[in-house]
Formats: sequence, C-alpha cells, structure tokens
Amino acid sequence: MNEIFDPLNLVLAAIALMVVWRLRSVLGQRTGTERPPIDPYAPRRPNGAAPVETGSGKILEFPSSKEEPAKKPEVDAEPKPPVWTGYATAASPVAAGFEKLVQADPAFQPRDFLEGAKLAYEMIVEAFAKGDKPALKNLLSKEVFDGFSKAIDSRSQAGEKLDFQFVGFEKVDFMSAGLTGKRASIVVKFASQMISATFDKVGALVDGNPREVRDITDIWTFERDVAQKDPNWRVVATETQA
Repeated sequence: MNEIFDPLNLVLAAIALMVVWRLRSVLGQRTGTERPPIDPYAPRRPNGAAPVETGSGKILEFPSSKEEPAKKPEVDAEPKPPVWTGYATAASPVAAGFEKLVQADPAFQPRDFLEGAKLAYEMIVEAFAKGDKPALKNLLSKEVFDGFSKAIDSRSQAGEKLDFQFVGFEKVDFMSAGLTGKRASIVVKFASQMISATFDKVGALVDGNPREVRDITDIWTFERDVAQKDPNWRVVATETQA
C-alpha cells in the first residue's frame, strides 16, 4: 500500500487540520480592542496626553495630568527710586533738572554721567599738560578747544615745559542740571589734587612745585543735544576757583 494512505499519516493530518481551524477561529476574530497599526511618521503626542475621538473622527489632545502646577502671579516690583536719588535732594533744582533729562533721554543715569565726567576731566587735564590737541578736540566745544589750543601754543613758543601728574579726586558734585529745548546741560564741580610745575627753556622753574600736591577746584559745564544720536557730552565752559 502507498505510504500516503498509511493510517498513521491520515490520523496526523486530521489532527493538524483541526489545530489550524481552532487557531483561525481565535486569531482571526476582531474584538474591537485591538491597537491600530503604528505610523512612525505620525506626530507624537505629549507624554500623558489623552487622545479623545470626536464625532467627526478628528483627534483632540488634552493636556497631561502631570503638567507643572500653575505659577503664582509675580508680585509687582517695588517702584524704582527717583533718578536723582543719592545725587540731589528732593524738590531741588538739580533733582528737577535730572527728571527733565530722563524724560528727554530715558537712558540717562547720573551715576554713569558722573563716572564719565571724571574720566573726561582726567583725560583733558593730562592732554593739556602734554599739548595733545587731537585728544582734546573731541572732548571740548570749539570755543573751549580754541582757548586750550592757544595756551598750548603760547607755552610751546616760549619754550616752556610743563611737568604734570594727576593725583586723584577729593570730591565731585553736581551743581546744576537742566534742559533747554533739546540742549541738555550739566555743571559739575571737581575738587582734585595734582602736581604741576612749569620750567622755562633753560630748565628754571617758572610756576608750581614739582614736589607739592596742589588742591584744585574746577567748575565745568557739559552739554549735548539729546535730539542727536551722538551720546557724547562736550565741555562748553571751564572755570577754576582760587
């Protein structure tokens, strides 16, 4: 007899058919709870987001229940002190002048101006002692520059030499501040110390003392046009107090 029709083979084949039929009856059914196939290119939902299907078939995503707690509203910062605080007294002309300057130029700060004025003062007196006109030109108005330039030329023509050393500031104060039209003006009083001595062409001492620290008080007026983009101030007047 052919082996295909061997009774044992027929029994095994029947068992295999029954197993396949049972598996199809279980695996082939859809219960409605199967996960849809994953699309690797679909946009990712935030962690913990709960997708909800609407009647139109679109998906709405609700925020995660693990999101950060709402931040408490920030408490309003304390109002800033007046711009003149520490540099003028309330209701004084200087304080009123500073307030006008801030209205015209919100970036203005007395502290920054004062530091710049001190630096300018030191640069100007040192440049004058050296006879450095180019350094003076951008810091002084034309009228003040002309006066400094004539003094430098007179010293040079006489063959005189000025030995100079800036020591430091004793005190620097605002004397006035104001705004006329677009012209801002600030007057500063400089109390400084320096050593200066002038020698003639043969080396004889003409003025000053090379070993003495002198107290000098200068009153300088600074101006700038707040309507211009140029933020630099220039010295428009100088006065030395005895």
